[in-house]
Amino acid sequence: MTTDDQAKSPTPGSGAPDRAELPELLDADDERPSITEVNGTVARFDMSFAPDKPMREVFIAPFKARAPSLVYLAFALVVAAVVVTAYNGSSNTRLWVWIVEGDRGRPIGAQPLSILLTVSALGTAIRSWMRGVVVTSEGIQTREVLLLGLPRIKSWAWAQVDRLIVDDRGVMLELWDGRYERLPEVAEPARLSSLLEQVALARGKQVTRLR
Repeated sequence: MTTDDQAKSPTPGSGAPDRAELPELLDADDERPSITEVNGTVARFDMSFAPDKPMREVFIAPFKARAPSLVYLAFALVVAAVVVTAYNGSSNTRLWVWIVEGDRGRPIGAQPLSILLTVSALGTAIRSWMRGVVVTSEGIQTREVLLLGLPRIKSWAWAQVDRLIVDDRGVMLELWDGRYERLPEVAEPARLSSLLEQVALARGKQVTRLR
């Protein structure tokens, strides 16, 4: 071994050769970057909670939405009353002749027709009262009736609601997937807006009130 090689090799009693220290990535006074700065997204935390007491508030449709069914029910009841009066009245009256005697030549009598009409009107009135919004401790549910009388129910859990948008016309939900859902009109819009706003704020949801 040459003199130069002995100079380069470490001696038995000496320590390890000096290594270049890594530079500090952060200054001592600087704070660590947040995960939102690193990933470029905003962190969201689920702050929903289950209330101590179960809550269920039902908001029916406004009167203008229920008025046609009420008119239909009133018409059916009037027809039924006229038929009952005719069958229980005197045979010398025009009403008895027109209804009772006229049923002999009709494919369907006045009594079965009045019963069918009354049952149909009752079903229409019941469906109209089922329309509206239901607010529970689990979420929000809307109930609507389609043109053919078929019910349509939509439900959203509170965890699916990101923001509540409130204005004079009603309430709109901004869902977690970016969709917007406007709640149907109810008979008490102010009470519905106030209740939803209180629950949303208690659950850490954002509320935007439009003027």
